[in-house]
Amino acid sequence: MELSPLVGKPVDMFDRDREWRALTRFVSSGQEHATLGVVSGRRRQGKTFLLEALCEATGGFYFAADQATEAESLRYLSAAVTRFLDSALPIRLGDWHEAVDALLALAINREIPVVLDEFPYLARASPALPSIVQAALAPRRAERLASRARLLLCGSAMSFMGSLLSGSAPLRGRAGLELIVSTLDYRLAADFWGIGDPRLAVRVNAIVGGTPAYRREFVEGDTPADLDDFDPWVLRTALNPSSPLFREARYLLNEEPGLRDLGLYHSVLAAVAFGNATSGGIATYVGRKASDITHHLSVLEDCGLLRREIDMFRGNRMIYRIAEPLVTFYQSILRPDWADWEHGHSPERLWSRRQHRFVSNVVGPHFEEICRTWVSRYAPDGTYGGHVGRVGSGTVNDAANRTTHEVDIAVFGERDDDREQLLSIGEVKWNDVMGVGHLERLRNIRALLGAAGRHDTSRTILACYSGAGFMPALHQAAENGEVLLIGPDELYRGTHRA
Repeated sequence: MELSPLVGKPVDMFDRDREWRALTRFVSSGQEHATLGVVSGRRRQGKTFLLEALCEATGGFYFAADQATEAESLRYLSAAVTRFLDSALPIRLGDWHEAVDALLALAINREIPVVLDEFPYLARASPALPSIVQAALAPRRAERLASRARLLLCGSAMSFMGSLLSGSAPLRGRAGLELIVSTLDYRLAADFWGIGDPRLAVRVNAIVGGTPAYRREFVEGDTPADLDDFDPWVLRTALNPSSPLFREARYLLNEEPGLRDLGLYHSVLAAVAFGNATSGGIATYVGRKASDITHHLSVLEDCGLLRREIDMFRGNRMIYRIAEPLVTFYQSILRPDWADWEHGHSPERLWSRRQHRFVSNVVGPHFEEICRTWVSRYAPDGTYGGHVGRVGSGTVNDAANRTTHEVDIAVFGERDDDREQLLSIGEVKWNDVMGVGHLERLRNIRALLGAAGRHDTSRTILACYSGAGFMPALHQAAENGEVLLIGPDELYRGTHRA
């Protein structure tokens, strides 16, 4: 849909085309009655920027809640409504029933967005509020039919926002929009930070990910000038106790409402950061039974801090990954030496000692994730000989040698017969120049998969992904069509070596 000039995207908004289209389509839907939308996403992703810009462009009403009692929140909302209406007399909203009806009444003659930002703060002080909104938007209710408000509830508490429209929640079935504002992917993040060197972009992205606020507000536009400036940049930002970025990972968990035993949640995240990807491995690391941490894993998923994936070759095995790079950096680098970092005890020397951990625990796993993202989003059509469907990692059993082999990238998709095929298996190395030994390992894994009989591997492409390059013999194998080679330039610029 082409946006009208009235709701054209602001010139200072980076990307967010999909989100802007969804919001403008919702607020200009033409519905003759009030409708409901829900906007969520982790903090610092630009939700408030989006919604404020939307209200500015359409003459809508925007209210940002704070942590307050019900009475105080209603007073603040009353003042905001008074200002919006330019009323000579102050408007007083006695309760939330009256307040929601007043919000609907703001849009009697035209459709406009009516935004309640930080909605979880309001609902925490007034638990009945979602039910009140449900009742106000009852299909045949006169106040709803008379209003053309596009009521938008927004919040960053992912577990709460995710529950608003689920199961038997009061608002289930009431919303015409459910928009999640995600982090920028690795390519967009590089553009946003203005980084043209792919190897530098990977390093920066492994720390700050794709959260826009980290560049705009947290480091005030400080971007490493080149690879030589990367270590000084880390020391003046993420490892600097005076920088907001230094404590941000701690706050991401602390800001989630209703969490108990934060120490255990941090230990679970640390377990994953140090390479424990299964529930059993995580439980062993934290010193609990697997059944004791099931709830904590689910909560961290709901909060958007953990991501659960299925092992591509063992469907009953789940793999956990940290979804926010800054949390991995904090758990791997900052938390184990927190007192030294916080008090500024020889940060240059300590950072030098932690370089190996940064490469193995932070950049290496993140580079794997970037490669999987490239396969699923950016690989040119035909790269893997079919339409790419599922992309992930997995474990292949080697019964004869009583061992297992990790596959960093497994690509499943469709060929001409519409059946799912194993299109490719690949290995990822961030800091190693890859050679024919890596290719032989992939050949062995492909043979194991073929012998097991579960997958047709006759056309499975072998792929090597490296941040450090490839040996001449591997380049020769690629020229012979034996392997696909992908490096940082391909990941960021869209071409690949045959």
